[in-house]
Amino acid sequence: MSIALFFTRPEKVETMKQSDCLKTHLTKSVKLLTMGREMVCDVSKLLSITLALITGLVLFPTLAQAQSASGGAYPSKPIRFIVPFPAGSAPDAIARIVSQSLQQTLGQPIVIDNKPGAQGAIAAAEAARSPADGYTIFGANNTTMAANPSLFKKLNYDPIKDFTPIALYITASLTLVTKADFPAQNTKEFLALIKSKKGDMTYGYASAGMQIAGAEMKHLAGVDFLEVPYKGVPQAVNDVLGGQLSFTFADNAVAFTQIRGGKLKGFGITAAKRTPLMPEMPSLAEEMPGFDVQVWSGLAIPVGAPKEVIDKLSDASQKAMANPDVTTKLQTLGLDPAYMGPEEFSRFIVSEKAKWARQIKLAGIQPE
Repeated sequence: MSIALFFTRPEKVETMKQSDCLKTHLTKSVKLLTMGREMVCDVSKLLSITLALITGLVLFPTLAQAQSASGGAYPSKPIRFIVPFPAGSAPDAIARIVSQSLQQTLGQPIVIDNKPGAQGAIAAAEAARSPADGYTIFGANNTTMAANPSLFKKLNYDPIKDFTPIALYITASLTLVTKADFPAQNTKEFLALIKSKKGDMTYGYASAGMQIAGAEMKHLAGVDFLEVPYKGVPQAVNDVLGGQLSFTFADNAVAFTQIRGGKLKGFGITAAKRTPLMPEMPSLAEEMPGFDVQVWSGLAIPVGAPKEVIDKLSDASQKAMANPDVTTKLQTLGLDPAYMGPEEFSRFIVSEKAKWARQIKLAGIQPE
C-alpha cells in the first residue's frame, strides 16, 4: 500500500525554521514501507507531529502578515480622529487645528470623522469599541467624559475604564446669544423679557455645558423657557439666526465670530469672570451671582494601547500645544489653551466627573 503525506506551504511565508529535534522525531516515528510490506507508524506521535507542523505553518505566516500590516513603528498609516459633534462646532474646530500639528509630528494624515448625536455618546461608544492600536483617537470633552454618566441612565461606554487620556487641549466658556435684532440690550433686560413670556421662549442645547447653563439660568434667575435638544451647536445657532429659536448658549468658537460679524447678539459668557479674549463681553455672573459653567476638550484613545503609541501621541500633543500657530488659532476662536499630559489629564477627568455630577444634581436634571 502506498501512503503520501503532503504539507502545503502558504505562499506568503518568507522563512520557515523547523527544529532539528522535530525533524529527527518525525524520521524515527514514521516508517512507510510500500509495495504491500508492513507499515510501522506510531499513529499517536504522527498526529501530534502533524498538528505541530500545521500549527507552525499557520502561525508563521500570521506573524509575518501581522508585521506587514503594522508596517513597523507607529504610525504607519492614516489615523482616524472621531469628533463627537458636527462640523462647525468648537470640538470640530479644535480637532482640525490641533491635527494639523499632530500629523506633521507623526508623519501620517489625520482624518476627521464627525459623529454627532446623543450628546457625543454615539461617538464615544464607537471610539471605545475601536482597536487599541492608536489608529483611532477621540475628541474627549466635558460632555462625553464627565457629564454623560449623570445625564444618561445607561451609557454604552465607561469614560474612565474604556479610555486612556492623552492630553487636555483647551478650556472655555459658552456665550448667551440671540438674533441680532432681539429687543433686549443687556442681561438684565434679557431676563426681564423671558419672565414676561412665562415659558413661551425657546432655548436650544446640544451639549452638557449648554444644558447645565440653561438649568443654572432657570435656578438663579427664576425664569422658565422651553428646552429644545439639538445634535450640535451650529444647528441651534442656525435656528436662532432664522428666528425658529429664541436663544442658546453657543461655544465661544461659534459665538464670537457671529457676534463680531453682527449676526448674533451676545449677552454674557458662562465663566465666573470675563475673558481677555473678548473683554467687552460681560460675565453672566455679574447679573446672576454664582453662575459658572466652563467646558474643556482634549484627546483620548481606546484603553489598552501600547506604551509606544501613548508616548508618541502625548509627545505630538505637547508639541502642538507649544506651537504658537496652534495656540493663536485657538485663542482667536475664544478658546483658552490649557495643556495637560496623560497622568494629569486622567486625574482631571475623574475630578470633573464628580463635579459635573454635582452640578447636574443641583440643576435638577434627571437622567434620560
